[in-house]
Amino acid sequence: MSHDLIVVLPLPCVGMKFAPIRARFLVVRHGQSLWNIEQRWQGRADIELSDHGIAQARAAALKLGGFDFIASSNLRRALDTAHIIAEHHGVGPVHIDERLRETHVGPWEGLTVHEIEERWPGYLAARRKPEGFESDESIMQRMTAALVDLSQHCAEGSGMIVSHSGVIRTMRHVLDVANPRLANLSGSWFFVHDDDTVSAGDVVSIIDERDLGEAL
Repeated sequence: MSHDLIVVLPLPCVGMKFAPIRARFLVVRHGQSLWNIEQRWQGRADIELSDHGIAQARAAALKLGGFDFIASSNLRRALDTAHIIAEHHGVGPVHIDERLRETHVGPWEGLTVHEIEERWPGYLAARRKPEGFESDESIMQRMTAALVDLSQHCAEGSGMIVSHSGVIRTMRHVLDVANPRLANLSGSWFFVHDDDTVSAGDVVSIIDERDLGEAL
């Protein structure tokens, strides 16, 4: 049985009208990091992949089909994931764009959920953000600008971007589409249109734990 994940070229969420699509991007969350294990909010902290995260990236490389272009956040947990996938497929160099990095989470960086609840009771349940936490508007502005610029590298084709759960989910939230939690190496299709707008497509899960044995 083939281990490739067929790269389907999906359409934006139905029910809305868009300009023609210029480029399609599968934007995925990086592999497991050392702070993911500890369930700490990472934000802009530059945390390395765990051994499990490296295995996840290798498993994803085995399952993914081809892409014309691979880009990544400049944070090492994303960039190392992208390099593993790019090397397996012979695509590169990986284009690094700091606009693809994770949300700046202000004073929550490095804290666990328990620590946040102790210091900011009720904030997480109410989706409140502390002072210094990056706004949704800032995330949408930089991510949209990055996708529009990167679309010039794979016009009428498909690219892969390794980024972070927070920014992917913020984009889906603002674009008012289904917004489930994202495991490592899962993500979302996004589409850049000819009028430089961005829309969202399906959520994609590339691997499950059964895939990891073949990647070790």
